[in-house]
Amino acid sequence: MAVKPPPKSSKRRRPAHATPKPKTKRSPLPRVPINASDVKLVSAKGTVKRGGGPGGEAWRIEVHDKTAGRVFINFIDEPPIGPHASIQIFLNQAHQGLKIGRVGYRKACEASSYDAIYAHMRKSNIASWRAAEEAGFVDATPPDDKQKVMLWRRMTR
Repeated sequence: MAVKPPPKSSKRRRPAHATPKPKTKRSPLPRVPINASDVKLVSAKGTVKRGGGPGGEAWRIEVHDKTAGRVFINFIDEPPIGPHASIQIFLNQAHQGLKIGRVGYRKACEASSYDAIYAHMRKSNIASWRAAEEAGFVDATPPDDKQKVMLWRRMTR
């Protein structure tokens, strides 16, 4: 009588090491900066901390009729500056790196009712402060401040 081999297990054996994740594929299209004329701001209803509070203003950033992000201005009272208008901008990930932020900063400041607007950002956020600089902001960081503070002033009205 012949001895039968044991039945094969239906369980798969786990590899000894983790399987590497596949590399992410980049878009085949080149990421070309968007023309300023293709970027438009549309007034939006903000929330309390995002342009909807007292003295606040909010816009939706659109590029080719698609939402690319949001920009809003809040009126805040924080030391060491005191009461002031503060701008924030958020771009959808797909629209980052296309120079939309600098256009959004500039157009929002020009559309705003404020003559002086501050932008607060992390000192390590180089993309944001470069975008703010190109939109007309200048460095106004107080000594020993943890964040970078930039200021935009309206030239003439």
